[in-house]
Amino acid sequence: MTQPPAPAKSRVAAWALWDCGFVGLNAIVVTFVFSVYLTESVGEGMPGGASPASWLGRALTVAGLTVAILAPVTGVWVQAPHLRRRALTVLTGLAVLLTAAMSLIHDDSSYLFAGLVLLAATAACGDLAGVPYNAMLRQLSTPATSGRISGLGSGAGYFGSVLLLLIVYLGFIMGDGPTRGLLDLPVEDGFNVRMVMLVAAAWFALFAVPLLLTAQHITPLTPEPPPSIGLFGAYRRVWADLRMEWARDRNLVYYLLASAVFRDGLAGVFTFGAVLGVKVYGISPADVLIFGMAALVIAATGAVLGGHVDDRVGAKPVIVGSLAAMVAVGLVMLALSGPTVFWVCGLTLCLFLGPAQAAARNLLLRMSADGREGVAFGLYTMTGRAVSFLAPWLFFLFVDAFGTDRAGLGGILVVLVAGLTGMLFVRTPGRYRADGPPEQPRAQTAERDR
Repeated sequence: MTQPPAPAKSRVAAWALWDCGFVGLNAIVVTFVFSVYLTESVGEGMPGGASPASWLGRALTVAGLTVAILAPVTGVWVQAPHLRRRALTVLTGLAVLLTAAMSLIHDDSSYLFAGLVLLAATAACGDLAGVPYNAMLRQLSTPATSGRISGLGSGAGYFGSVLLLLIVYLGFIMGDGPTRGLLDLPVEDGFNVRMVMLVAAAWFALFAVPLLLTAQHITPLTPEPPPSIGLFGAYRRVWADLRMEWARDRNLVYYLLASAVFRDGLAGVFTFGAVLGVKVYGISPADVLIFGMAALVIAATGAVLGGHVDDRVGAKPVIVGSLAAMVAVGLVMLALSGPTVFWVCGLTLCLFLGPAQAAARNLLLRMSADGREGVAFGLYTMTGRAVSFLAPWLFFLFVDAFGTDRAGLGGILVVLVAGLTGMLFVRTPGRYRADGPPEQPRAQTAERDR
C-alpha cells in the first residue's frame, strides 16, 4: 500500500528549510569565514607567485567550469522527477562532508591548496544541488503560488544566513586576544575557525534532512524510467531547447545570455566582498561577520522594495537601474580606501543587488510562453551555471595583471558592465496592469517590446 503524500504545508516547509541550511553554509564557506581564513591567515606569508586572493579566484574559476560542464547533464537527468531526491541527497551529502573536512585545514601555508580544493568542491556541489532543488518547486506549487513559495525559500535562505552568522560571531569569533567568542575557543592554529566549519556542516545537514526524508512524496508515486542520456546528449537537448526558443522569440535567448552574465557579476560581489574588505579596506575578520549580517538584511530589504518598483515600472528598468548604480558605487570603491568606505559602499551595493536578483527571475516569467515556463527556467539555470566562472576568472586575472588585490574588484565590474550592456539590447513586454486589459499573448511580445 502506497504511503499518502505529506500535507502540502509540511512539504513546502521542508523545501524552504533546505535553502535555509544551504545559504547559511554558503555564507560561511564561500563568503564570510572560510574564504577569509584562507586568504588572510592560512595563505599569509606564502612565498612568491600569486596572492592568496588570486588563488581563491582560480579555485572558484575551476569550480565554475566544473559546474558549466556538469549542469546540463544534471538538468536533463533530473527532468525525471523521481531522480531529483537521489541527486539532491548525493550532492547535499558531499557538501556536508567537504565542509566538515575543512576543520582539518590548519593555519599554515602548506594547507592553502587543500583548503582551496575543499572550498571549490563545496561551491560546485552547492551549485549543482540547486538544479534538482529548484526543479522541485514545480511539484510544490501552482502558477498562482509559485512566486509566493519561491519567495518563502529565498526568505528562509536570508534568515538562515543571518542566524548562522550571528551564532558563529557570538560563539566563535567575537573579541580579541588568544581566545574568542562566548565558547572561549583558542585562535592558535585557526582552531576557532576550524570548529566553525563543523558547525556549518551540521547546520546544513540538520536543515536538509526534512526535505531529503520527504522528497519522495513531492515526486510522483510511480517512478519514471531514468533518461538514458550522456554528456553530449544533454548538450544536444539544451541546444534543441535554445533553438526552439530562438524560433519562438529570439529576444528571450538574448535575455538568457545577458542575465547569465550579470547574475554571475552579482554572485561575484558577494563571493569576493568579504575578502576584499579584509585584504584591501582594512576591516577585521570579526567585523566581516557583522557586515555580512547587515548586508543580507539590506539585500532582502532591497529585494522587497524593488518588487514594488517592478510592479510599477517593469522589471527591466529595475535591473538596468540596479546594475548601473552598482557599477557607479564599485568605481567609487576602486578610488577610495578605508573601513568606512567599505561599509557605506558595500551596503549600498547590497541594496541594489537584491532588486536585480528578484527582478531577473520575474522578467523571465513574463517573457516565457504559456506552458513553456519549465523549459525557460531550465535554460535560465543552465546558462547561468555555464558562465559561473566569469567573475572568479576576471577577478584573479585583474589581481595578477595589476599586482594588487584591489584590482580584482575591477574584474567583477567588467562582468557587471557586460551584463548591463547586454540588458540594454533586450526588449521586454509591457508591464501588466491589474486595472487594465491583460497583456497580449507572450508569443506576440516581440511586436510590442519596448
